[in-house]
Amino acid sequence: MVRRYLKKSSVTTASAGAAQVDVSQIVKGVIDDIRNNGDTAVRKYSEKFDKWSPESFKLSKADIETAIAAVPSQTIEDIKEVQKNVRRFAQAQRDSIRDFELETQPGVFLGQKNVPISVAGAYIPGGRYPLLASAHMTILTAKVAGVEHVIGCTPPIAGQMPNATIAAMHFAGADEIFVLGGVQAVAAMAIGTETIRKVDFIAGPGNAFVAEGKRQLFGDIGIDLFAGPTEILIVTDERADPFTVATDILSQAEHGPDTPSVILTTSEEVGRRSMEIIDELLKEMPTAALAGTSWRAFGEVIVVDTLDEAWKVADEIASEHVQIFTRNPREALEKMTAYGALFLGEKTCVSYGDKVIGTNHVLPTRKAARYTGGLWVGKFLRTVTYQEVKSSEASGELGRLCGRAARAENFEGHARSGDLRAQKYLSDKYTWISRANEALASPSAKI
Repeated sequence: MVRRYLKKSSVTTASAGAAQVDVSQIVKGVIDDIRNNGDTAVRKYSEKFDKWSPESFKLSKADIETAIAAVPSQTIEDIKEVQKNVRRFAQAQRDSIRDFELETQPGVFLGQKNVPISVAGAYIPGGRYPLLASAHMTILTAKVAGVEHVIGCTPPIAGQMPNATIAAMHFAGADEIFVLGGVQAVAAMAIGTETIRKVDFIAGPGNAFVAEGKRQLFGDIGIDLFAGPTEILIVTDERADPFTVATDILSQAEHGPDTPSVILTTSEEVGRRSMEIIDELLKEMPTAALAGTSWRAFGEVIVVDTLDEAWKVADEIASEHVQIFTRNPREALEKMTAYGALFLGEKTCVSYGDKVIGTNHVLPTRKAARYTGGLWVGKFLRTVTYQEVKSSEASGELGRLCGRAARAENFEGHARSGDLRAQKYLSDKYTWISRANEALASPSAKI
């Protein structure tokens, strides 16, 4: 399989991660400080990183009402409309997950239950952009899953209350809202402080510091994903509209200066024309400083001979977002296996998934799509099992089987649990039980 690059990323994996050592050390220091000093450390880092030190990071009911009142009515309507879409899809996901119990043999019952996490934290990014949509994707999804208590944290924006984000968090169902950002917010939720309740799980995207914080805290708490920069891959044949390709590539490149944006096409003409249009669009794009930096450093255009080759290359890339601009977009559903989300045909786009259509936008990056999907209601559920044996005969037979299976692995203690039930319910005899009973019955036995 021959692939030709019309444009190749100028950044190697090693150089892209070179700054990670410093990020890791800074994050570790913040986490250690918060672990030892609680709210005092949280406030210190909020002042240092965000210049934000209100009397209380937690919003009162009145604070939330004031924030909502400051948001334009159209924005409120749009938040509610988007959340209706997200809720509908998340509820369908929840309905697809079922508890069950079956009798595997007479008198032997095995079951499965899906139990919601008790307390979840949601991190809603701010900083460069107020990501209202992340409130829908994290808080609302947790609530549909049945999480009893959801804490939401979001940073101030330029020293001001992020009113629209607060509105989105409230309407999504957050039980507590904190205007607190960065790794200090993630650490406070994961560890717990005097004023911030410890959570069991944290979901939500963030910058490199937030992502590293989640990575270091994983184990103390569960997390949704190990997230990296946003990614987009567009697969096209010769029928694709280069203007649409270019526009959609830049829609994701504006996320930050390190977004891998890839065009994979069977048409060199589509690839070259898309590159020309990207350069033209960047001349007047308000976010060109970010999008252009990202495209120049991380953008790629790859040409292959056939769509079958394109599907294979696409699976190797395992991108977070994959748009399909081909004669039969649904072919990708059968031919591809590694992606965060698919966007089939020109009538949809990654931006719909990011903002409005209803599927979740918290998705795997850095090839993690090879082993996991994105955030969904199932991430907020613990699938647990139980068993009950009501039949004496079945318990005895299982005891015999357990004894043999355990001794094959040299687990004598396991085997004896099985022996005991075989003797109790099938009247089998075991020397170790007889000896133990004799010793216990002896006057010299100490109980």
